Amino acid sequence: MDARFAGIAELADAPSVAVVVDVMRAYTVAAWAFARGAEKILLAESLEDALALKDGHPDRLALKDGPPVPGFDLANSPGLLRSVDLGGRTVVQKTTAGTVGALAVKDASLVLCAGFVVAEATARVLRARGSDSVTFVVTGEDGQAEEDLACAQYIARRVIEPETDAAGFLRRAAESRAAAELAEGVRQGAHPDDVALCLELDRFPFAMVAALEDSLMVLRPRAVPS
Repeated sequence: MDARFAGIAELADAPSVAVVVDVMRAYTVAAWAFARGAEKILLAESLEDALALKDGHPDRLALKDGPPVPGFDLANSPGLLRSVDLGGRTVVQKTTAGTVGALAVKDASLVLCAGFVVAEATARVLRARGSDSVTFVVTGEDGQAEEDLACAQYIARRVIEPETDAAGFLRRAAESRAAAELAEGVRQGAHPDDVALCLELDRFPFAMVAALEDSLMVLRPRAVPS
C-alpha cells in the first residue's frame, strides 16, 4: 500500500481512499458519541450550517469545539461526552480541523475518520479493501500536528504489518503540542481526562465511515469483525 500523508491545504484532487485523522479531539469525540448511542453524525461546514441542520429537528444535538456558544449542546471533549446518553440521537459536528478535513475529501470513494481509539478497526477496513494508494489527511496544525501524523503513520503501518507496536506512536502523540495545550487548559471546552482518553488504543471495535447522503457528509460507525 502506498501511503501519502497530507495536510488539508495539500489536497488538490480527491483521493480514491482517504483516512481523515483528528486525534485531539474530533474523531475521538465522534467515536465516543457512537459508543454513547448516537445513530449518525452530520459533518457541518460552518457553525451557521450546524445550527441550521439542528433547527427543527428535536432529535439532533449540535457539537463544536472551543467555548460554549448558544444553540450548541455538546462540547468537543471525550471527557465531557462520555457520560451523555445519546441513544438514537443525531449529532451535528463542526470542529476547526477534523470536520474540515472530511469535507475536503467528500468525493473520495471511501472516507474513514480515525483516531487511536479506532486505529485497529480502521486498519482492518483498509486491509480488507486492499487499496494500492491511501491518503491520510493530517488535519491539525496545517498538516503538522504530531499526534495526528503519529496516528496516521501507525494505522498505515498496521495495514501491512499487523504486529506493529503502538508504544512509540502513542509517545509522540502524548508529547505533542495539542496534548500539552489540553493538559495546561489552553484549549477551552476541555476535560482533564481528554488527553488520556484520546490516547486509549483501540477502545472501540468499530471504524467510522463518512459518505455523502443527500448532499450531506454523514459519519456512521461500521462494525469490524475481530
